[in-house]
Amino acid sequence: MRQAGPRVSSNKTERSPRARTYFRVPVYVRIIGGLLMLIVIGTLLLMLPAAGAKGPLTFQQALFTSVSALCVTGLSIITPSADLTWFGQLVLLFEIQVGGVGFMFMVVLTLRLLRRRVGLVDRLAIRDSLGLPEHVAYAPILRRTLIAIAIIEGVGTLLLWLNWRHNLEGLPALWYALFHSVSAFCNAGFDLFTGLPQYPTGLPHDLGTLAIMGIIIMLGGLGFPVMAEMAHWRPHKRLTLHSRLGIGIALVLVLVGASGLLISERGLLAQIENPAQRVVYALFQSISTRSAGFALGDLDQLTPASQFLIIVLMFIGSGAASMGGGITTGTLLVLLISLLSYARGYPEPRVEGRTLPAELPRRAAAVLTVAAASVIVATWLLLITENGTLDQALFEVVSAFSTTGLALSFTTELNPVGLVIIMGMMIWGRLGALTIVFALARTQPAPPIRYPEESLLIG
Repeated sequence: MRQAGPRVSSNKTERSPRARTYFRVPVYVRIIGGLLMLIVIGTLLLMLPAAGAKGPLTFQQALFTSVSALCVTGLSIITPSADLTWFGQLVLLFEIQVGGVGFMFMVVLTLRLLRRRVGLVDRLAIRDSLGLPEHVAYAPILRRTLIAIAIIEGVGTLLLWLNWRHNLEGLPALWYALFHSVSAFCNAGFDLFTGLPQYPTGLPHDLGTLAIMGIIIMLGGLGFPVMAEMAHWRPHKRLTLHSRLGIGIALVLVLVGASGLLISERGLLAQIENPAQRVVYALFQSISTRSAGFALGDLDQLTPASQFLIIVLMFIGSGAASMGGGITTGTLLVLLISLLSYARGYPEPRVEGRTLPAELPRRAAAVLTVAAASVIVATWLLLITENGTLDQALFEVVSAFSTTGLALSFTTELNPVGLVIIMGMMIWGRLGALTIVFALARTQPAPPIRYPEESLLIG
């Protein structure tokens, strides 16, 4: 009779290896694997006959479009308005939305809607993908972020519909409003206007469109933690240090970018006679440059100084754990705070009466180093395989890495090898430098030996 106990425990033992195997799956492997799985599914859907307006898309076209949409980049070798049917555009919109909020966000949201238990690995993955500290609960932020996304995209759709309903003759204004609201909020840069004879320059340039789209883009680029905090904000409650500095640096970069374009641009913006309209164009292009990728004209007409400024803004990118990419404004802030604190003789980084954790500068330096190395290597490879100039190759690589999607005429001239390089940079940029570095190195145990110190000369 006493043998019943061991039988029960043996059954548990039989099930435990499977559970242990599940929990041994590294968090970052799940994030990377999930993105690759979605790319495969999206490619197959876009290759369906029902998705192509002029016939089924080729594997190369479908794959590049799927990668660009799920990485919310916007680089494209097709024209969505002409080459995709309504079903194909719907698939593209779904990929943009899933790519914007993230694979793990969708997994955890689905499990909670089905009232299924969210496992430890999924909780860790969603916390890492949202850029949350370990002690912060993910569930409230997940709920607030979902509410913020629904409100922003819903209000954006309504405002764009009200602005476009009398101007889009023969076009479904509500569908266009929904598509561009999601594309702007997810900082994707895809539009349905390019290729239409009535809109030869792409996105409408009226003040209402630029104001609405610009605000939506900025909100999407702030980051999930900031959005969640703003959704729960009250007048008597002070925002956290991350939110205050994140919003502040975003506004500063917009003003710096717009001022730089107004100073350096003697081509595209100089053609606009109205000074007020020229300022609005510069502000919108500065906002869009840091991640969204909507262009108000042919970027090949920009001066070299303007193109270089755009490359710098794209490399910086948007907020941490946001819809955009780049090294993120958080990394830039940590590096600037560390530099100023060092210059003032402080033993640690300080800002607004707070001390930053010692780990932050090391992580920021790692992100900057890996990002710069990736851009350098990819640009070199592109110059080997393509016939473009250095400025064209660098612009294309940084645009892909930052998931911005702004492009010169170089994109449509890429050969298959060049397209693979750009797709790799889009995936790398969407996952983030630390995600891939940790996926390769986090499984290594910490060394038990501490070696003696010896200095190196710098500066």
